[in-house]
Amino acid sequence: MACIILLAAILTYIIPAGEFDRVEIPGTEYETVVPGSYHAVEGSPVQPFALFQSLTMGLQEAAYIIFFLLILGGVFKMVEVTGALHAGINNLIRATSGKEIVLIPICLIVFSLISALAACCEEYLAFMPLMYMVCMACGFDSIMAVCLLFCASAVGYAGGMTQAFSVGVAQTIAELPMFSGIQYRIVVWAVLCIATIAYAVWYGMKIRKNPESAYNYEVDKKYREEMDLGSITDVEKISGRQIAVLVIFFGAFIFVPFSVIKWGFYIDEMAGIFVIVGLLVAIVGGLKPNTVADSFVDGAKDMVWAGLIIGMCYAATGIMKDAQIMDTIVNAMGSVLGGAPAALSASGMFVLQDLFNFLVPSGSGQAAITMPFMAPLADILGVTRQTAVLAFQLGDAFTNVVAPTSGEIMAALAICRVPYSKWLKFIGPLWGIWCVLAIVLLIVAVMIGYA
Repeated sequence: MACIILLAAILTYIIPAGEFDRVEIPGTEYETVVPGSYHAVEGSPVQPFALFQSLTMGLQEAAYIIFFLLILGGVFKMVEVTGALHAGINNLIRATSGKEIVLIPICLIVFSLISALAACCEEYLAFMPLMYMVCMACGFDSIMAVCLLFCASAVGYAGGMTQAFSVGVAQTIAELPMFSGIQYRIVVWAVLCIATIAYAVWYGMKIRKNPESAYNYEVDKKYREEMDLGSITDVEKISGRQIAVLVIFFGAFIFVPFSVIKWGFYIDEMAGIFVIVGLLVAIVGGLKPNTVADSFVDGAKDMVWAGLIIGMCYAATGIMKDAQIMDTIVNAMGSVLGGAPAALSASGMFVLQDLFNFLVPSGSGQAAITMPFMAPLADILGVTRQTAVLAFQLGDAFTNVVAPTSGEIMAALAICRVPYSKWLKFIGPLWGIWCVLAIVLLIVAVMIGYA
């Protein structure tokens, strides 16, 4: 991440500064750029001392996510201290012995649907420690834990049936009815979900048959021993207190997606839910005050590294934003597609959105910046605006699981102790499959006049 921040700083001296005029989108909190309004502005490359300041600025901007992770880590450790999690997982593994592979399609379908309907992504960081323990206990690995949540999120964002934060904003800018074209997006979700399940099941069966073939085997071996997950053939009976703790804990994971969909809850409200969960776990689990304090601090400590990674991601994008080079990059990307055939243009839009997502990981932010160009460009090239929105959402979805500027995936990798290079080894083939399917789906959209 330090290299990414340094590269961002170097680019501020190479790429000329420029900006578009922006106007507010009526009835929303977003601004959109005015097509054709790009103009050069006085450059302001990052100064050497400002480069070092960028880390603290990035941490401040990402504070709402970082503090949520600290609270989550503390509460998770409290649950772990009660012994309920250990006992529950061991009993689960014994009950599903020989059938663990079914967890893969179940998790991918459920979590991708939640993302497609309610735009959940960073919220899945709340599930990450638990998914990590479950996957390790089931004979999978840390990479599978990240896959089951964040590959699911990518598939859900790509389908985006009622996903307001990127699809909703993009359609608003493109002057399309909100969530129109949902039928074809369901097809997109189904195709990508099936492909992802097939790849994940293949990897899961491979590493269960030969654990040493897991891409993160050496690291997982070390931490699997420290976790002491125990033997599924010698499982202690779970106590009434532990059952109550698990009901409270898992109840929160059911209530959180419901609250996001029903009431629009976000990070602050989710943090409040887990504070309540922590208090209930302490009372029901019979934890002493000193134990509560010590376990909460230990759990929060485990999340500090993930928080630093997120802050560094925000630092890199902040440097480019402050130097005003992002609009220059967008303007250059938009001019590349002029004059291309419709099918090639749709595929080109997808590729450009993929590239731009490395600079602007935010789906709504990317929509507000790029869609004002893509929508009129689609009209000129003979591509429907609905197809342009589809190209945007596919590009936005896929890059989030590979971009080192994506705070959520980098935090998930840090929580599960997965080196970025090992993750790329796993996600690379799947990402390639996604891209091929995306291009095919976009060509089909052009052929059917998707509108």
